[in-house]
Amino acid sequence: MTTTIIIGNYSDQQKEISSVRHSVFIEEQKIPKEAVWDERDLVCRHVLIHQNGKAVATGRIDLAKEGKVGRVAVLASARKCGFGQQIMVALEQQAKESKLPRVWFNAQISAIGFYERLGYQVVGNEFVEAGIVHRMMQKKIN
Repeated sequence: MTTTIIIGNYSDQQKEISSVRHSVFIEEQKIPKEAVWDERDLVCRHVLIHQNGKAVATGRIDLAKEGKVGRVAVLASARKCGFGQQIMVALEQQAKESKLPRVWFNAQISAIGFYERLGYQVVGNEFVEAGIVHRMMQKKIN
């Protein structure tokens, strides 16, 4: 099994990023497509993971918004392979290189345990975003 991590911009990887997001957010989680893509895609740094040449995971970090991570998605068939952790490590590295003090995001309640195992802490109350209950999480990195 060959795994490749690509760090770049949305324009260069748009087709593959969109494919992973569509599968996870629109098909699986039934999130409205308007909530899956936004204008921030064009200014964020993106991470894309290929497994044997196929896109299986993606995420982005908005360095202009104090290290806000978003759109982290791993195809159902590729879960439990460590790709979510690899995405987060790569995004954290982008924040470190930009000398940001932390990484933060709004986590779906079902994913909080995953993020806590990576050292993130819940810092806010529950709220609904795109029809799904979330909590804000953060991790100090510098």
